[in-house]
Amino acid sequence: MIKVIFTVKNSVVTGFEISGHSDYSEQGSDIVCAAVSSAAYMTANTITEIMELDCSVTADDGFMGLSLPYNEAEQAQVILNGLLLHLNALCEEYAKFIDLKISEV
Repeated sequence: MIKVIFTVKNSVVTGFEISGHSDYSEQGSDIVCAAVSSAAYMTANTITEIMELDCSVTADDGFMGLSLPYNEAEQAQVILNGLLLHLNALCEEYAKFIDLKISEV
């Protein structure tokens, strides 16, 4: 199962962690993993390369984490809330394969 945790401070999304594999189908043809990975990488690349915000990004097999300082996170709300909306929709469609939580800090 893919586990997604969004961190939120004062109603501002400050980052996310995505870990695990969905096991929806075999590796290489798993549409759930592909959808989540693609959305996460697009978000991280937009924040780091297009918006040029100061953040920490960690990516490894089956894991991606992104963390922004609060003042930088405020500028990235449109893209972070877009990711949250997208992953929430995937979670509703593939509830057995994705677990999404929001952690207030």
